[in-house]
Amino acid sequence: MEKPVVEEVIKNFRYEGTFVKKTPYGGGHINDTYLLDFEDGDGKRSQAILQRMNKEVFPRPAELMENVMNVTAYLKERIEERGGDPGRETLNFIPALDGKAYYVDSSGEYWRTYTYITDAVGYDRVEKPEHFYQSAVAFGNFQQLLSEYPADTLYETIEGFHDTKARFAVFKKAVEEDRLGRAASARKEIAFVLEREDVADYFSNLLKKGEIPLRVTHNDTKLNNVLIDSKTGKAICVIDLDTVMPGLVMYDFGDSIRFGASTAAEDEQDLSKVSCSMELFELYARGFIKGCGGKLTKRELELMPMGAKVMSFECGMRFLTDYLQGDTYFKIHREHHNLDRCRTQFKLVEDMEEKWYTMQEIIKNVISQEAG
Repeated sequence: MEKPVVEEVIKNFRYEGTFVKKTPYGGGHINDTYLLDFEDGDGKRSQAILQRMNKEVFPRPAELMENVMNVTAYLKERIEERGGDPGRETLNFIPALDGKAYYVDSSGEYWRTYTYITDAVGYDRVEKPEHFYQSAVAFGNFQQLLSEYPADTLYETIEGFHDTKARFAVFKKAVEEDRLGRAASARKEIAFVLEREDVADYFSNLLKKGEIPLRVTHNDTKLNNVLIDSKTGKAICVIDLDTVMPGLVMYDFGDSIRFGASTAAEDEQDLSKVSCSMELFELYARGFIKGCGGKLTKRELELMPMGAKVMSFECGMRFLTDYLQGDTYFKIHREHHNLDRCRTQFKLVEDMEEKWYTMQEIIKNVISQEAG
């Protein structure tokens, strides 16, 4: 980010105090993020987060910000109603000089900024089981707070993001075209996907039948998208709301399990290390269902294990599709990186299939204990 652009952007937001410095912030792969420091006339410091929105990933940033502003305004009302602190429990955006929630710079890039939440930390991986549990409570609470929000009024910020059925069709086309001649090196993985077309169709069929409701979902429920209070160790705020849009609650639950309950890194090459921890699965299920506060239907609760399986399957299929198409979406750091990634996800799916009865029993027990 060139200095003139920084100065232009900062001058066009309603910050308090004098700008002191900027520092690159976080480890996100989508938006450019900076921590800004300000100082007022009395020497008091304040901080804000500044982000350049990635138009390649989010081609309609104005719609994205309309989603975010509407959802955060609604969250503030619900948080205040129950005596919480909306200044720490949801994101608070700083308006541009023209009153909009974003600023478009002289190059056509979109920027947004929000108040920095102090004394809070996000974790990139599960360092303590308690952190994983707290993230589960936070994402469950996110569902509870937004349970009455009309999901169909939100824009799709990434069209078909969790449309597993559509992604399956894209995968099949990539196999048929085999533009780079890579299908031969992934025969086993291709067969794995083709044998599970019913998994790809599962939730879309239920939604079409009206058996499950469309809800407001976060769609990126990784541990590092929850801030943990540095003093209390409790989750306080769900962040990174760019993918908040209509979806299924099983997506949010399942993606957390896929990412957080795996015993290995997402690109682990030694598949013997990859499994779905039933201890972490149960821990997360307890926190998530508790956080939801009885707002989910019985059918949604029963489908939690399927959410974990579908999200692992979908993610593996996306990695494999990208490998076949030439690694154009996910950044790679070595040859066959996306193929390695897809293999870890498919190993998780296989492990879940072997532990299917256990996963279902865990959910039944958690539901029963919450009801009791």
